[in-house]
Amino acid sequence: MKDPNPIRAALRALEPSEGCWLTLASPAVAEAMAHCGFDWLVVDMEHAPNDVAGLTAQLQAIDAARAHGAAAHPIVRVTTNDPALVKRAMDCGARTVIFPNIDTADDARNAIAAMRFPFEGNGGVRGVAGLVRAGTYGMDPSYVTQANDQACAILQIESAQAVGNVEAIAALPGADCLFVGTADLAASLGRLGDMTHADVRDAVARVIEAGKAAGKAVGIFANDPDEAARYRKLGVQFIALHSDVAWLARGARQARAQFDTASL
Repeated sequence: MKDPNPIRAALRALEPSEGCWLTLASPAVAEAMAHCGFDWLVVDMEHAPNDVAGLTAQLQAIDAARAHGAAAHPIVRVTTNDPALVKRAMDCGARTVIFPNIDTADDARNAIAAMRFPFEGNGGVRGVAGLVRAGTYGMDPSYVTQANDQACAILQIESAQAVGNVEAIAALPGADCLFVGTADLAASLGRLGDMTHADVRDAVARVIEAGKAAGKAVGIFANDPDEAARYRKLGVQFIALHSDVAWLARGARQARAQFDTASL
């Protein structure tokens, strides 16, 4: 049977994909970025000024763009590994969730359980509701029975402790992707701001190897296309090509510099 969540299907097939972080809390920006050729867009609830209403508006904007030919599917990064926050994000329409600060296998189990309605001893703890946007406001009678099959958990490995436990985390059913948070990982290793340090690179390499050994996809945030290409060659499937704010600022600076040069 075809997987009803294309992001989960791609991750489980270890297919390469590229996306972008949405940090400007703008539905218009989300819709515009959805038309830029990305496979997915991450609405960030951890480090961006997003609330639940803003999240819903951005999910609607991405869906609207897809209805007009865009390929991008939405992902939500929750603020923390809290079932109450996961429930709200999923009720708004998220099927793929990124969980920050997954340090242990128990953290990962809790994240995976938070995405699932309880069923036949699966350990799920998600509160059941069909009268939500995800269930077409009660007009999709199959939503509650099919939602578990659409859930996709992306687990952030971003501390020395997490790297030490990464093999156990990768082995869990329902751990669909190991996403390396290089900035926090560098800080945890005593290398704040130095994501290229050998210690950080060694930790990233261990996560990639754990993913390969478990047959799980690995993801990472790249600062520029060259870095993204390097990660791809190392075996990273799921790559974020920075963020909406970065492309806005870089484009503006580049245009300004070009104008200044042309005006000489």
